[in-house]
Amino acid sequence: MKQPVLLAVDDDATVLAAITRDLLKRYGRSYRVLRAATGTEALPLLRRLKLRGVAVALLLVDQRMAGMSGVEFLRQALKLYPDARRVLLTAYADTDASIAAINQVGLHHYLLKPWDPAEERLYPVLDELLEDWRAQASPAAAGLRVVASRWSAEAHQVRDFMVRHQVPYRWLEVEESAEATALLAAAAAGESSELPLVVFEDGGVLARPSDAELAERIGLRTRPRASAWDLVIVGAGPAGLAAAVHAASEGYRTLLVEKQAAGGQAGLSARIENYPGFPVGLSGADLARRALAQARRLGAEIIAPVAATSLRVEHDHPVLTLADGSELAARALLISSGVQYRRVAVPGADRLVGLGVYYGAALTEAVRVSDRDVHILGAGNSAGQAALHLARFARSVTLLARSPRLESSMSQYLRARIEATPNIAVRTGSELSAVNGGERLESLTVLHRASGRLETVASYALFVFIGATAHTDWLDGVVQRDQRGFIYSGPDIMSEGRRPAGWNLPRDPLLLETSVPGVFVAGDVRHTRVRGVAAAVGEGNMAAQLIHQHLNSAALQPRAAAPLAGVLA
Repeated sequence: MKQPVLLAVDDDATVLAAITRDLLKRYGRSYRVLRAATGTEALPLLRRLKLRGVAVALLLVDQRMAGMSGVEFLRQALKLYPDARRVLLTAYADTDASIAAINQVGLHHYLLKPWDPAEERLYPVLDELLEDWRAQASPAAAGLRVVASRWSAEAHQVRDFMVRHQVPYRWLEVEESAEATALLAAAAAGESSELPLVVFEDGGVLARPSDAELAERIGLRTRPRASAWDLVIVGAGPAGLAAAVHAASEGYRTLLVEKQAAGGQAGLSARIENYPGFPVGLSGADLARRALAQARRLGAEIIAPVAATSLRVEHDHPVLTLADGSELAARALLISSGVQYRRVAVPGADRLVGLGVYYGAALTEAVRVSDRDVHILGAGNSAGQAALHLARFARSVTLLARSPRLESSMSQYLRARIEATPNIAVRTGSELSAVNGGERLESLTVLHRASGRLETVASYALFVFIGATAHTDWLDGVVQRDQRGFIYSGPDIMSEGRRPAGWNLPRDPLLLETSVPGVFVAGDVRHTRVRGVAAAVGEGNMAAQLIHQHLNSAALQPRAAAPLAGVLA
C-alpha cells in the first residue's frame, strides 16, 4: 500500500520548515510528509493524491494565510478527504476562530504556536489523532472483504459487527461489483442464500456467519483465562469501562463481559461533544477504543461478544452463567449492561429491520445513504447527533419528533447546529404510523398530531432513537428491579429504613449496591440514573470505589476465608 500522507500548509516559510522537520522526525518512516505554502497550492495537490488513490491522514494548517484562511481550506479539503484528521495552527488571538471552526469544519484539534517542545506539545496530540485515524480508516486494499446483497438484514448484522469492533473491511455488493461475482465463483458459494460471504486475507471464507463465528475468526477473546475473579463487570459501556480502569489500576483481577462490543450505545455515537477534556469532541468509537486499551494496559480482560444469561449467589459469592453454559465466580459483580433502543410498535417496522429500518446504526449505514432521503425517529441527543452525522452523506435528513418542541429533550448546542444545517428538516408533532415496503423500506406513513392528517413520504432509511429499555430478565428472582427492568440500588432498596430481605451484612447497602450484597450497578441500567456519557463514567468510577470498600470491609474478612475457586468446584 502507498504510505498515507501528512500535509502541512503554512505561508510562513520558517514555520512551514519547522513543522515539516518535526513531522519527518517523528512520522517519516510510516507516513509521507508533504507541504504547501498556501491553501490554493495545497488543494490541487490533494486532488492529485485523490486521483492516485493515496490516503491523507492529517491536515495541519495555519489559520492566518494570505488569500485563503485555514478554515476555508479545510472546508474545501473536506470534500476530498472527509476522514482526514484536521488540526489548525493558531496564534493566541485566533482562539475564537478555532473554536468556531469546530462546528464549521469538524476541527479535531487546534495548536497554539510555538509548539516547542514538540515532545510535549505536538507529538502527544498528533499521536492520538493518527491512532484514531488508523482505527477508523478502511483502506481500499483492506484484506477482509464482505460480499453481500444490498438489501439483506443478515448483511447489515455483519456490517454492524465490523463497525462496532472497528475491523477494516471492503464492502462488495453483488448487484454492481464484478469483484463480488468473482469471489462468489472462487468460493463456490453459488446460490445467493450463501450471502453474506466474508472473505479473509488468508483466503478463508465464512458464509452467513454468526457474531460468534466472526469473533473467533478475527481473533476476539470469547473465553476468559480463568473462572474466578475479584471483579466481574457485565457490560463494557462507559460505566463498565471506567470501573474496569479504576479496579485494574488498584490491582484487582478484573473481567469485562460484553454482549456486543465495547462502548455500548455510546460507542455508536458519531460525536460526543460534552465530555470534559475534549473541546472538539470525540466519537463514541474513539472513546471506547481508548478506554478499552487503557483497561487492558492496566491488566483487565474483556470477552466479547459474550452474553450473561443468569446470576446466582453461592457461598456469599455472585456466580455468573454465560451463554455457552460456563460459569464465573467473583468476589464482586458490577452490572453496567446499559440499555437498548426501544422498538417501534407500528405495522411493518419489525419486518423491515435491517432492510431500511435501523436501531442506532447511523455510523454503520451512513455511507450507504449517500445522496438519499432518510428519516430519524426521536428527539433526544442521540437522534440529534445521528442527524448531524447522516447529513454529511444524505441528500436530506428529516427528524420526526412527537413533541411540539425539542427544547425539553435535546441539548441547545445540538439544536443550534441542526438549525444551521441546510439539509436537515425537523418536523415536530409528528408520529410514525406505519413503515411500508416489500423487500426493503420504501415509505413512511406519518400522523400529524395537531390535525390528525396522515401523510405518506418516501424514505430510503429510517433510524430509530426513541428511548430505551433495560434487558435484565436474566436477573429475575435475584436482584430487585422496577417494572421496566431497571435495577434498584442503595437507598432505593431500603424500605422504611429496613434492609432488603436476605441481606446478611452488618451494614446498609452502599450507594450503588443492589439488593444482593457484593452486586453493584452503574450507568443507564440503574433505576435512578443520570443520563449521559460523563455521568456513566462517573458512576463507573464511583462503583469501583464502593467495590473496593466492600472487598476490604472488615466485616467480610471471615467470609473471605473460603477459597473463591471452591465456589465452582
